[in-house]
Amino acid sequence: MTQIMKGVRVLEVAQFLFVPTCGAILADWGADVIKVEHPVRGDTQRGFVTIGGMKFDPMVNPMIEHPNRGKRSVGIDVSTPEGQELIYELAKTADVFLTNYLPAARQKLNIDVEHIRTANPDIIYARGSAYGDKGPERERGGFDGTAFWSHSGIAKALSPAEFDVPLMCNIGGFGDSISGMNLAGGIAGALFHRDRTGEAIEVDVSLLSSAWWASGSSINTFTHSGQMTTAQMPRAGASAINPFLGNFTTSDGGTISLFIMAPGAFIRDTFVHLGIPKAAEDPRFADAPALFAHAAAAGELVAAAIAARPFTYWQEHLKTMKGQWAAAQSFLDLAEDEQALANDMFFEVETIDGSGPMKIVRGPVQFNHEAFASARAPQASEHTETVLLELGLEWDRIERLKASGAIA
Repeated sequence: MTQIMKGVRVLEVAQFLFVPTCGAILADWGADVIKVEHPVRGDTQRGFVTIGGMKFDPMVNPMIEHPNRGKRSVGIDVSTPEGQELIYELAKTADVFLTNYLPAARQKLNIDVEHIRTANPDIIYARGSAYGDKGPERERGGFDGTAFWSHSGIAKALSPAEFDVPLMCNIGGFGDSISGMNLAGGIAGALFHRDRTGEAIEVDVSLLSSAWWASGSSINTFTHSGQMTTAQMPRAGASAINPFLGNFTTSDGGTISLFIMAPGAFIRDTFVHLGIPKAAEDPRFADAPALFAHAAAAGELVAAAIAARPFTYWQEHLKTMKGQWAAAQSFLDLAEDEQALANDMFFEVETIDGSGPMKIVRGPVQFNHEAFASARAPQASEHTETVLLELGLEWDRIERLKASGAIA
């Protein structure tokens, strides 16, 4: 496995999902990521053991594995002078300091950029935030459901006008994981820059900026025109303009999505695959302009053809169709999806209780077509003694720090 970050050490002082997912990506890439957690309660995320009515074992929790796999956990009370001194000692050995603490908290805990750079002038200082580290709302905290989803405009953009309120973000960690990947890329760029120039720089990514980047094509269009389209209520059938674009219901209630935006070269092949080859000979559908002019008639033919067969038939039959399509799947379907599995989109980690391996989604980047492997997420403070001994601390000092509550 190619480990592009092998030899890089990351000191992570962060909680919840966004910034820890960045640390997880860096760990996937081979970095030694030391996660600093409170010595008593750990990362606050460890207390989240329910989602959608499901309850998880705190020892084997997918919500901890996703953002924390491959790391080592050290329990340090950063609010104490002894804990802060340990942070500085660790920072001296690190290439990257990674945090999502708000500005006031960073100052109170003496872990802002000036404090960490005093310990290590060459360290990359990386911040993840809800709304950015500049401006009037830099002290405002947030989650992906607020900063990424609602404040950014995404919720309203995806909500039909008929809804009383905009859609809620019902995919846990959705904006967090996207933003964490963005921050990991920024850190990689900063390390490259330091290697080329010797300059250590600061890196910032926010949930809000990630949402705007993800929506950039639409935002650019809307702000340029001063107008905005409204999301339509979902319905089965073809678009009123392009009959090869829409969600179509199969005979057993599944959904096949056609998204052939430029249908000209695909007209004959699409009709043949749909089992209506005579439509390809119809002069009303001879080319794209004609197809668009008679979209209603063509759309009825497409809908009727797809409605005549079951979902699994179309999943297999359309694999040779040249135009763009997809079978609408659930997350559970993806666990058996041959294309996802062929591209190593899962890897397995051994659970601490020996209950069997857990499937974990890998990051989206792959190097040399190689599958990733990673260790499970650490238990809170699991590696405190190991890391501090590596740092050169003597046992008597470790024992004193434990007795004072500065570490666990």
